[in-house]
Amino acid sequence: QVQLVESGGGLVQAGGSLTLSCAASGSIFRINAMGWSRQAPGKQRELVAHTISGGITNYADSVKGRFTISRDNAKNTVDLQMNSLKPEDTAVYYCWMNLAGRHYWGQGTQVTVSS
Repeated sequence: QVQLVESGGGLVQAGGSLTLSCAASGSIFRINAMGWSRQAPGKQRELVAHTISGGITNYADSVKGRFTISRDNAKNTVDLQMNSLKPEDTAVYYCWMNLAGRHYWGQGTQVTVSS
């Protein structure tokens, strides 16, 4: 069984920064990808950023240049550094991991950006 636990969410003013962290535990092998998605009220869940083997990273257009994803393979962690936050970044942020083709999700952490 694999578990993902997020931390680091909270309330921040527009223009501020937050760092989300996600730690994976359990039977972890053959990590294909790790990343973050978010879901705002009344909207579909969307991919924010992810990283695949070889250190390749991809970002949603809405966060490019503001968010940075980083991964520690030894610790099985993935972080999301969020700068220049905007009210439209308000959402529940979910960490996820793809292990040998199977997708796992964390429980989510709330990020609220006030204007």
